[in-house]
Amino acid sequence: MMQTNDITEKLTNFVNMKKSLNYLPANKRRDLRQLVEIIRDEVEDVVMVILYGSYARGTYVDYDQRIEYGVKTYFMSDYDLLVVTEKRMGNEEQTTYAKILRRFYTNRAWEISTRPQFINESIGELNKAIDKSRYFYTDIKREGVMLYDSGKYRLARRRKLNFGEISEMAKEYFEDKFPFANRFFENSKRDVRDNELRMSVFNLHQAAENYLRTIPMVFILYGYKEHDLASLMNQCKKHTLEIYRVFPQDTDEERRLFKLLQDAYVQARYNKNFVVTKYDIDTLIPKIERLRDIVDTVCRERIAYYDSLIKR
Repeated sequence: MMQTNDITEKLTNFVNMKKSLNYLPANKRRDLRQLVEIIRDEVEDVVMVILYGSYARGTYVDYDQRIEYGVKTYFMSDYDLLVVTEKRMGNEEQTTYAKILRRFYTNRAWEISTRPQFINESIGELNKAIDKSRYFYTDIKREGVMLYDSGKYRLARRRKLNFGEISEMAKEYFEDKFPFANRFFENSKRDVRDNELRMSVFNLHQAAENYLRTIPMVFILYGYKEHDLASLMNQCKKHTLEIYRVFPQDTDEERRLFKLLQDAYVQARYNKNFVVTKYDIDTLIPKIERLRDIVDTVCRERIAYYDSLIKR
């Protein structure tokens, strides 16, 4: 179990933001420079433009086309951009994005061009989120690239939280993510009644994924962006080993069931020949029930532990 000093260390400082795009190809750098120019022209009080996501990390996919289970699919990573303004755009936000996209796609074949995706936040709210270690925004600061900085403001530092704040955030994350997983679980049982077995196992996967994602959100206030259940279990084992009682994988049948659940995220949606039996569902449902109960228990115990450390 993570000790008190480990928690506070996990929630404190990290490196300054990157500014160089030299790791990207020339055409990508041109795209991003043009986007910044258009944003500065269309958004009156923009103070920063930050690239985040796969293009910031260097893990982007430029263009991937394939046949998956008889269905032609393609995937391209987006340019994920945080547009920071003095005040939030409000009602004008979507109209502004539409103007930016029209200008960006001028003389471009939009079907094969990388698509920009925007989110807007005010500098005040962004700094509050970083100050309080909100994982989405602190990820952006840690991994992002500053494409434009007006110099008028500085980003906050991630500060050491007290246990009252840690407890408050852990409760907030738990009360959001755990019921979300419960809804997937209930949907999977409804799908069984409707004899939609492929949809049922997909929802079981989603329930398991979100139950597992709940644990690090409570223990370290961080949400892993994973669909791979084995990877999520590996992250969770730092906080509890109980989850391995649900999926022991110590027999061929246990390994088969776990692989079926793992594969369901893709195959249940795209492979019409993906075989799922009523026996499979009836065997997996008690496992997900047990996972739910373990996550409920360990997370509530962790929040109670935080509360016990609050100086009264």
